[in-house]
Amino acid sequence: MQRRSLLRAPASAALAGRLNPAEAQHVHQHHAEAAAQAGGVYRPKSLNAHEFSTLQSLSDLIIPPEGDQAGGAAAGAAEFIDTLCSGSARMAAIFTGGLAWLDHATRRRCGSAFLAATPEQQHALLDLIAYRRNASPELNPGIEFFDWARRLVVDAWTTSPAGFQALGYQGNRGMTSFEVPAGAIKYAFERSPFREG
Repeated sequence: MQRRSLLRAPASAALAGRLNPAEAQHVHQHHAEAAAQAGGVYRPKSLNAHEFSTLQSLSDLIIPPEGDQAGGAAAGAAEFIDTLCSGSARMAAIFTGGLAWLDHATRRRCGSAFLAATPEQQHALLDLIAYRRNASPELNPGIEFFDWARRLVVDAWTTSPAGFQALGYQGNRGMTSFEVPAGAIKYAFERSPFREG
């Protein structure tokens, strides 16, 4: 219960759309410690094995790996979300319900669960639920779920070591000088209302 109570604050912040970097780091640290205690392999706390695998696949569809840069799955997005779900029954319901909807919708369209569908079939379904303009009674639950999944996968990736590396984040380091890149200056001057005619 102590672990769950420690995760309530970050889960509540995520539910409110205000997960700050310090809370995100706490979640990353927590799932890394859980993996270390289990021999280096993270064991889902809230999602079942199928749901967790589906979420890993979905994480890589939201942020695909590029070259040597990790995608959502390698950055631990599924672990991050499962850890948040273990601290909030409401968050767990959003993800278990959303992943069930994803499987149900894929079965209706393709005859298989989301994981067993072809990449083209997966992308076709995600293209439908990625936009609110596609709202319909049939798609609304998927659209709501995908909004949650997309935001939390991005939060997980951008606050992970893999995301820091890909984004070039150097942290809070002292600098003796700072030079604004020439491209940034050019961009600002081209859009400035004070530029010379």
